Amino acid sequence: MNLRSFIKTLGPGILFASTAIGVSHLVQSTRAGANFGFALLWAIVIANLLKYPFFEYGSRYANVKGKSIIDGYLSIGKWMLILYFCITLGSMFFVTAAVGFVTAGFMENLFGLDRFFDFNLATTSILFSLCFIVLVIGKYNTLDLLIKVIGGLLLFSTVIAFFLTLAHGPIEKVDSFTSEGIWTTAGFAFLIALMGWMPTAVDLSAWNSLWTIERIKQSGYKPSLKETLFEFNLAYAISAALSICFLTLGAFLIFGSATSMPEGSASFANKVIELYTHTIGNWSYFIIAIAAFSIMLGTSIGVFDGYSRALERTSQLLFFGGKSENKRIKDRRLYIISLLVIVAGSYWIISYFADKPKGFKSLVDIATTISFLISPIIAFVNFRLVMNKDFEKEARPGKRMIILSWIGIIFLTIFSLIYLIFLLNKFV
Repeated sequence: MNLRSFIKTLGPGILFASTAIGVSHLVQSTRAGANFGFALLWAIVIANLLKYPFFEYGSRYANVKGKSIIDGYLSIGKWMLILYFCITLGSMFFVTAAVGFVTAGFMENLFGLDRFFDFNLATTSILFSLCFIVLVIGKYNTLDLLIKVIGGLLLFSTVIAFFLTLAHGPIEKVDSFTSEGIWTTAGFAFLIALMGWMPTAVDLSAWNSLWTIERIKQSGYKPSLKETLFEFNLAYAISAALSICFLTLGAFLIFGSATSMPEGSASFANKVIELYTHTIGNWSYFIIAIAAFSIMLGTSIGVFDGYSRALERTSQLLFFGGKSENKRIKDRRLYIISLLVIVAGSYWIISYFADKPKGFKSLVDIATTISFLISPIIAFVNFRLVMNKDFEKEARPGKRMIILSWIGIIFLTIFSLIYLIFLLNKFV
């Protein structure tokens, strides 16, 4: 694969990585390290490994079939598309609200907006308006360029902070420190939430296929399957490595100390930035604050775009005669309507949770838990689509991927059932 072809292919994988790095890395991985040290490293590694095939299949399907994997759901049966539509409706408001809540915290921290107006109403309104304007006016081109620039900035700063933290070593534990137990009620609930978005929700694999199709339209270049998978695999590997970096920052700089990660979104954002400046130096505060907010802004825009595209395409297939990917509604009305619905619903949820005790933590955990519980369904269907007889034999996954897929499906199913039993025993 030459450099010119790689540049033309580059985009969908980077968008995926940026979406993943947001809440699952900045929030959940850091919390895991701060609360449990390296005790949950295995969960992060396993989640990244066993979910990998199902994200890869989104890119694989789009490249081979020239259409999104959402169209593939319809080929299984209309019931599957309806099920995916219901899953999307049931999760999109909580997911976008959780991402928006975190981003608003970084935005408020960077610009000091709490000095001027109420967080609930104004900060979130400004953020969501900015996301809406970028997606309606700038479209995919702006999103693609934005993610590449700010993603590179955060990657560079995170790697520096990681190696400096390793060089300094972990902080000295205070005498009164006691570690939280993983297998307690709260610990197990957090474990499920952590794996739910590590590296992100499995149902977001449909976005890979949608962005792959959009990148081909934008660049006018049809990459080979090998080129598409190389670009995605590179981005996925970077995302997985960064999740361990954030875990390390939390484990080395907070675990064992008398401090903990704050519950509020703005204070949490400030604490994350302090982790960087503690190792890099106080001079880097605004650089890190800008980079952190930028990656969260990119994540918010990516999440809004992904859900809007998924809702648009699903609605086209279910209610508007199944327009092909190359004959989408020209004035983008359906996309804009989908975007408005998601923005409004997410805003309402944020307004509801913002004033609740531990509202920030609760919203993030609810969103990530929902994502984990629906993941076995999407994982199995994605696997089935790339193993169907109508899928080109030479483009199907190899034996190792097939084995990994079955292990992943079994793992996700067992943990989901265990968690449902856990919830049943808790409330009965």
